[in-house]
Amino acid sequence: MKNQSLYILLLLTVLLCCQSLAAQELSVKSLEYIPNDAAAASYETQMQDVNGNYAGVVKVYIALDGVQFEGGGVLKQEKRGMGEYWVWMAQGSNRLKVRAPGFLPLEVSFRAYEEVNIVKSKLTYKLVITVPKGEGVQKQKLTLRYTPADAIVVIDDKIIQGINGVYENELPVGDHSYMVMSAGYGTDKGTFSLLPDTPKRLLVELEKQQTATVSTPVVQPVQPVSSPVQTTTSPSVPSSSQTTGSNRPFTVNGVSFNMVYVEGGTFTMGATSEQRKDAFKDEKPAHSVTLSSYYIGETEVTQALWQAVMGENPSNFKGDLQRPVEEVSWEDCQKFIEKLNRMTGQQFRLPTEAQWEYAARGGSKSRGYKYSGSNDLGSVAWYTDNSGSNTHPVKTKQPNELGIYDMSGNVWEWCQDWYGTYSSGAQTNPTGAYSGSYRVIRGGSRDFNARICRSSFRARNPPSNRGRILGLRLSL
Repeated sequence: MKNQSLYILLLLTVLLCCQSLAAQELSVKSLEYIPNDAAAASYETQMQDVNGNYAGVVKVYIALDGVQFEGGGVLKQEKRGMGEYWVWMAQGSNRLKVRAPGFLPLEVSFRAYEEVNIVKSKLTYKLVITVPKGEGVQKQKLTLRYTPADAIVVIDDKIIQGINGVYENELPVGDHSYMVMSAGYGTDKGTFSLLPDTPKRLLVELEKQQTATVSTPVVQPVQPVSSPVQTTTSPSVPSSSQTTGSNRPFTVNGVSFNMVYVEGGTFTMGATSEQRKDAFKDEKPAHSVTLSSYYIGETEVTQALWQAVMGENPSNFKGDLQRPVEEVSWEDCQKFIEKLNRMTGQQFRLPTEAQWEYAARGGSKSRGYKYSGSNDLGSVAWYTDNSGSNTHPVKTKQPNELGIYDMSGNVWEWCQDWYGTYSSGAQTNPTGAYSGSYRVIRGGSRDFNARICRSSFRARNPPSNRGRILGLRLSL
């Protein structure tokens, strides 16, 4: 009996050793603080510990499924997308243990990264973990059937070759992306997960495209009147009599830019039907807004224009002056506009939040798109899937219905308004909350996903904050 027990113990020891030898090691590629990321501060996603202190958020990027996070400071974890996990950690936390199936546990010490050191309240961090490639990576079989049989199939951003409408292969366990497209048909794209013990079958049938008339939402033009009725008034909002029906070009110190005419009208602002389940609470309730006519920048303010006015370029992403200016606060924008107005004799300003959204939706020419100018974000925006984490020159994507560029993606755009909650009542020329701690930013940016780049998405930032994702667009 004693010999049998020793044998079992020896066998278990050997099995554990073999398991350890088979398991591979994860490694930390980077850990950094993300300025101006509101994930930890937004009331939609913020969390408090047992002492009432607000947590920080660590966004973990790892190409594996079933990952667990441990540590004395971990309050909650949540999978937010393909290869992306959010981990809420108590203020002062400095260690995180990462456990993934088939890999040795990874201990991450925040103190090893001088920029981070410890988790701080309401701040957001980015942790990128490298998964080794090789025989130790567990795989599972994928069978993808698609029609038409000659469609182009993309798996994880790589074009693959199927046979007679069927693609079969073994891929690493975890999350993957796919896209199937063909001339004369629609495009189907999405994500899928491969589990260790279950083969995956996918069926994609593209629909043949038909020529159809696109219906345009009914927009009621605002007629010029001497004393328009307004629920909120502001001298910064021009009446419709101050604008004409054509675009206006300007040149400052040799740098030209255009202001696009936006005919006034009535529209529904906020979580409209095309936004579906992507809408956040602060986009509700959807409500009626009437605006007088105005002008808005054809593009975001470029580095060239900022430099022509201010004599310097604060941007992080230099090399092409047609890139949008960034690293500018709301307060910096006010100084820029004040100087621009002295140089031109005009009354430029930041758009109100309502003006920004109306223009992003296409104004009186709106076709009801989810993003500014299209339901296909990649055709109109530089965002996390195509930007390479860089800003790009303006006017390199398609414009929206009004001929305005980059209102989705590239850089966030400051609005004039203080951030506040919506009400259900109809409004005319609203100018936002009367006071607050945050100014509104709109449009998403190069480092944000599709949900954030929607025309109705709202975000906020302290007016003194600067960041590589913060820019502006003019209004007149």
